[in-house]
Amino acid sequence: MKTFTERIRYPKFTLLLLTLIIGYGIFRGQNFQPFRSFLASDSYLNAFLAGLFFVYSFTAGPATATLVLLGERHSILVTGLVAGAGALAGDLLIFKFIRFSFRDEIDRLSRTRPLMAVHRAIPDAIRGAVMLVIGLVFIASPLPDEIGVALVASYLSIETRTFAVLSYVLNTAGIFALLYASRFFI
Repeated sequence: MKTFTERIRYPKFTLLLLTLIIGYGIFRGQNFQPFRSFLASDSYLNAFLAGLFFVYSFTAGPATATLVLLGERHSILVTGLVAGAGALAGDLLIFKFIRFSFRDEIDRLSRTRPLMAVHRAIPDAIRGAVMLVIGLVFIASPLPDEIGVALVASYLSIETRTFAVLSYVLNTAGIFALLYASRFFI
Protein backbone atom coordinates (compact mmCIF):
# COMPACT_ATOMS: atom_id res chain seq x y z
CA MET A 1 0.00 0.00 0.00
CA LYS A 2 1.31 3.47 -0.93
CA THR A 3 1.94 6.08 1.73
CA PHE A 4 0.28 9.47 1.56
CA THR A 5 3.34 11.13 0.01
CA GLU A 6 3.72 8.33 -2.55
CA ARG A 7 0.13 8.87 -3.73
CA ILE A 8 0.77 12.59 -4.37
CA ARG A 9 2.52 13.08 -7.68
CA TYR A 10 4.24 16.35 -6.69
CA PRO A 11 4.51 16.38 -2.87
CA LYS A 12 6.87 19.38 -2.62
CA PHE A 13 4.76 21.57 -4.90
CA THR A 14 1.67 20.42 -3.02
CA LEU A 15 3.28 21.39 0.28
CA LEU A 16 4.31 24.79 -1.15
CA LEU A 17 0.75 25.42 -2.35
CA LEU A 18 -0.62 24.34 1.04
CA THR A 19 1.69 26.77 2.88
CA LEU A 20 0.56 29.60 0.60
CA ILE A 21 -3.09 28.79 1.31
CA ILE A 22 -2.46 28.61 5.06
CA GLY A 23 -0.53 31.91 4.99
CA TYR A 24 -3.35 33.58 3.09
CA GLY A 25 -5.83 32.26 5.64
CA ILE A 26 -3.76 33.58 8.52
CA PHE A 27 -3.43 37.11 7.12
CA ARG A 28 -6.86 37.44 5.52
CA GLY A 29 -9.18 39.70 7.45
CA GLN A 30 -6.92 40.03 10.46
CA ASN A 31 -6.00 43.33 12.06
CA PHE A 32 -2.26 43.45 12.71
CA GLN A 33 -2.10 47.02 14.03
CA PRO A 34 0.81 46.46 16.49
CA PHE A 35 2.79 44.71 13.75
CA ARG A 36 1.95 47.49 11.27
CA SER A 37 3.02 50.16 13.77
CA PHE A 38 6.30 48.32 14.36
CA LEU A 39 7.07 48.06 10.65
CA ALA A 40 6.24 51.70 9.96
CA SER A 41 8.55 52.92 12.72
CA ASP A 42 11.90 54.57 12.05
CA SER A 43 14.27 51.73 11.23
CA TYR A 44 16.20 50.42 8.26
CA LEU A 45 15.47 46.94 9.57
CA ASN A 46 11.78 47.54 8.90
CA ALA A 47 12.43 48.47 5.27
CA PHE A 48 14.60 45.37 4.92
CA LEU A 49 11.89 43.15 6.45
CA ALA A 50 9.20 44.70 4.26
CA GLY A 51 11.39 43.98 1.22
CA LEU A 52 11.96 40.43 2.40
CA PHE A 53 8.23 39.82 2.76
CA PHE A 54 7.47 41.66 -0.51
CA VAL A 55 8.64 38.67 -2.57
CA TYR A 56 6.42 36.00 -0.99
CA SER A 57 2.88 35.51 -2.21
CA PHE A 58 1.11 35.40 1.10
CA THR A 59 3.00 38.32 2.66
CA ALA A 60 3.23 40.60 -0.40
CA GLY A 61 0.06 42.53 0.51
CA PRO A 62 1.08 43.52 4.03
CA ALA A 63 4.65 44.17 2.85
CA THR A 64 3.42 46.44 0.06
CA ALA A 65 1.31 48.41 2.53
CA THR A 66 4.30 48.65 4.87
CA LEU A 67 6.54 49.90 2.06
CA VAL A 68 3.99 52.56 1.17
CA LEU A 69 3.87 53.68 4.83
CA LEU A 70 7.66 53.76 5.02
CA GLY A 71 7.87 55.65 1.72
CA GLU A 72 5.49 58.29 3.04
CA ARG A 73 7.46 58.81 6.24
CA HIS A 74 11.03 58.42 5.01
CA SER A 75 13.26 58.92 2.00
CA ILE A 76 12.04 56.93 -0.99
CA LEU A 77 15.64 56.42 -2.08
CA VAL A 78 16.80 54.87 1.20
CA THR A 79 13.58 52.89 1.68
CA GLY A 80 13.80 51.49 -1.86
CA LEU A 81 17.48 50.54 -1.65
CA VAL A 82 17.16 48.85 1.74
CA ALA A 83 13.88 47.12 0.82
CA GLY A 84 15.54 45.93 -2.41
CA ALA A 85 18.23 44.26 -0.30
CA GLY A 86 15.51 42.52 1.72
CA ALA A 87 13.80 41.39 -1.48
CA LEU A 88 17.13 40.04 -2.72
CA ALA A 89 17.51 38.01 0.49
CA GLY A 90 14.02 36.58 0.01
CA ASP A 91 14.64 35.73 -3.63
CA LEU A 92 17.96 34.05 -2.82
CA LEU A 93 16.16 31.81 -0.32
CA ILE A 94 13.60 30.87 -2.95
CA PHE A 95 16.32 30.41 -5.60
CA LYS A 96 18.41 28.03 -3.48
CA PHE A 97 15.38 26.14 -2.22
CA ILE A 98 13.86 25.61 -5.67
CA ARG A 99 17.12 24.92 -7.45
CA PHE A 100 18.17 22.14 -5.07
CA SER A 101 15.06 20.88 -3.29
CA PHE A 102 12.60 20.89 -6.19
CA ARG A 103 14.91 19.60 -8.93
CA ASP A 104 13.34 16.11 -9.04
CA GLU A 105 9.77 17.42 -9.22
CA ILE A 106 10.68 20.08 -11.78
CA ASP A 107 12.21 17.40 -14.00
CA ARG A 108 9.12 15.20 -13.61
CA LEU A 109 6.75 18.13 -14.19
CA SER A 110 8.65 19.20 -17.32
CA ARG A 111 7.82 15.81 -18.88
CA THR A 112 4.05 16.29 -18.59
CA ARG A 113 2.01 16.76 -21.77
CA PRO A 114 1.04 20.42 -21.29
CA LEU A 115 4.59 21.53 -20.55
CA MET A 116 5.99 19.36 -23.32
CA ALA A 117 3.58 21.10 -25.74
CA VAL A 118 4.75 24.53 -24.57
CA HIS A 119 8.34 23.30 -24.75
CA ARG A 120 7.88 22.22 -28.39
CA ALA A 121 6.05 25.44 -29.31
CA ILE A 122 9.00 27.65 -28.34
CA PRO A 123 12.01 27.29 -30.65
CA ASP A 124 15.15 25.95 -28.96
CA ALA A 125 17.17 29.03 -29.91
CA ILE A 126 15.00 31.40 -27.87
CA ARG A 127 13.52 29.12 -25.16
CA GLY A 128 16.03 30.16 -22.48
CA ALA A 129 15.58 33.84 -23.29
CA VAL A 130 11.78 33.54 -23.17
CA MET A 131 11.90 31.83 -19.76
CA LEU A 132 14.36 34.45 -18.51
CA VAL A 133 12.19 37.36 -19.65
CA ILE A 134 9.00 35.87 -18.18
CA GLY A 135 10.80 35.09 -14.91
CA LEU A 136 12.32 38.56 -14.68
CA VAL A 137 8.95 40.22 -15.33
CA PHE A 138 7.51 38.28 -12.38
CA ILE A 139 10.46 39.28 -10.18
CA ALA A 140 10.18 42.99 -11.08
CA SER A 141 6.41 43.12 -10.66
CA PRO A 142 4.26 42.81 -7.56
CA LEU A 143 3.34 39.33 -8.82
CA PRO A 144 4.64 36.40 -6.72
CA ASP A 145 8.43 36.14 -7.04
CA GLU A 146 8.20 32.39 -6.43
CA ILE A 147 6.98 31.91 -10.01
CA GLY A 148 9.67 34.11 -11.55
CA VAL A 149 12.46 32.63 -9.47
CA ALA A 150 11.25 29.11 -10.29
CA LEU A 151 11.35 29.90 -14.01
CA VAL A 152 14.82 31.39 -13.80
CA ALA A 153 16.21 28.67 -11.50
CA SER A 154 14.60 25.78 -13.38
CA TYR A 155 15.16 26.58 -17.01
CA LEU A 156 18.44 28.42 -17.07
CA SER A 157 21.93 27.61 -15.97
CA ILE A 158 22.34 30.94 -14.27
CA GLU A 159 24.96 31.56 -11.63
CA THR A 160 23.82 32.65 -8.18
CA ARG A 161 25.83 35.89 -8.45
CA THR A 162 24.17 36.83 -11.76
CA PHE A 163 20.77 35.98 -10.36
CA ALA A 164 21.48 38.10 -7.26
CA VAL A 165 22.36 41.17 -9.35
CA LEU A 166 19.25 40.77 -11.53
CA SER A 167 17.03 40.18 -8.50
CA TYR A 168 18.30 43.24 -6.64
CA VAL A 169 18.03 45.57 -9.63
CA LEU A 170 14.57 44.36 -10.65
CA ASN A 171 13.08 44.22 -7.16
CA THR A 172 14.51 47.63 -6.28
CA ALA A 173 13.13 49.11 -9.51
CA GLY A 174 9.73 47.57 -8.77
CA ILE A 175 9.77 48.92 -5.21
CA PHE A 176 10.77 52.40 -6.43
CA ALA A 177 7.90 52.30 -8.93
CA LEU A 178 5.52 51.32 -6.13
CA LEU A 179 6.81 54.05 -3.80
CA TYR A 180 6.65 56.79 -6.44
CA ALA A 181 3.20 55.66 -7.61
CA SER A 182 1.92 55.74 -4.04
CA ARG A 183 2.94 59.40 -3.77
CA PHE A 184 0.78 60.30 -6.76
CA PHE A 185 -2.19 57.99 -6.37
CA ILE A 186 -2.67 57.59 -2.61
